Amino acid sequence: MTMNPRILLVDDETPILDLVRGYLEREGYVVSTAEDGLAALDQVRADRPDVVVLDVMLPGLDGFAVLRQLRTFSDTYVLMLTARSDEVDRIVGLSVGADDYLVKPFSPRELVARVKALLRRPRGAAAAPPGSVAVDTARRTATVHGVPITLTATEFDILSLLARDPGVVVSRAEMLTAVWGPGFVGDDHLVDVHVANLRRKLGDGLVETVRGVGYKLADG
Repeated sequence: MTMNPRILLVDDETPILDLVRGYLEREGYVVSTAEDGLAALDQVRADRPDVVVLDVMLPGLDGFAVLRQLRTFSDTYVLMLTARSDEVDRIVGLSVGADDYLVKPFSPRELVARVKALLRRPRGAAAAPPGSVAVDTARRTATVHGVPITLTATEFDILSLLARDPGVVVSRAEMLTAVWGPGFVGDDHLVDVHVANLRRKLGDGLVETVRGVGYKLADG
């Protein structure tokens, strides 16, 4: 059985699927494709891909609707493709669980680089439980007050980073490098959106903002 990472491409434009698939397969990835939202959800359930590259504009279910449903049963990394550079599209995608985004038209090489960055995210040993929050990075599980919580892959990676040193401030720049990879090109707003989602799931007071610097996990 192959151990190469599995990538699912979801787009209703066949030329884009063929082009990107060629680039990814040259990197050794196992690539499957889907051309609509329902087919994409079926593929995620069947193949359990490591990364889903998901177009926003799809027939039937659009990419946002697909992502909302996908997040009810999978924490796979999701890279969203949008034909518009509107910040609103990016914020909506991130708020419903996307890990990264890329605006069309895009360079296939950049897409491959983004996929590589997602797959390089750290999955280290279990972190010590910081007070009310317990994080097990080996099993990729987290609990608050002993109750399991469901996190996206990016939310979990951020929480794991904060949990390494409860009470110690992690800057936004450090988060971008540690979670998205040293080659990632993005801004601080990306971090803020994911931290806001994480806060809603953890409850009040567990992730604290240090104004002008970054975030820390409450210590004790």
